[in-house]
Amino acid sequence: MWMPLILALVAIQRMGELGLARRNTTRLKADGGIEVGAGHYPLFVLLHASWLAVLVVLTPWTTVPNPWLIGVFVLLQLGRVWVIATLGRYWTTRIITVPGAPLVRRGPYRFVRHPNYWIASLELAVLPLAFGQIWIALVWSLANALLVRHRVRVEESALSERDGC
Repeated sequence: MWMPLILALVAIQRMGELGLARRNTTRLKADGGIEVGAGHYPLFVLLHASWLAVLVVLTPWTTVPNPWLIGVFVLLQLGRVWVIATLGRYWTTRIITVPGAPLVRRGPYRFVRHPNYWIASLELAVLPLAFGQIWIALVWSLANALLVRHRVRVEESALSERDGC
């Protein structure tokens, strides 16, 4: 009965993150933050919610997950926490830019741009694969790649104004 427990933990984690993101978004906007790319945000919510829902519906509850891939997923969660901790009050699921604020260049941002998108993309593939759901991994990874491609362009454009800060 690992499947329902793992997916419930993932759902609880995501709901907590959405609460934190909502709180940070409100604070950032109160500090003069400007949201860009709001039009595509609901597509990300739909993508991630449907990914988890399809996993729940199509995966037999008795499926024993691959322990190595669950281990990889746990490592990805540690990466997610690192990103959130590094950005602190600036972490949100939306694109909010605060004019004049310097770009974060510590933590995982020392090594790669947009580490949160890399981590989330890997999660969308790894968790379904851990339960033998290859088609879920492929379909949602492809949809995510298309959305992330657009989002990174929007975010890079918004951040380019602050790159020298």
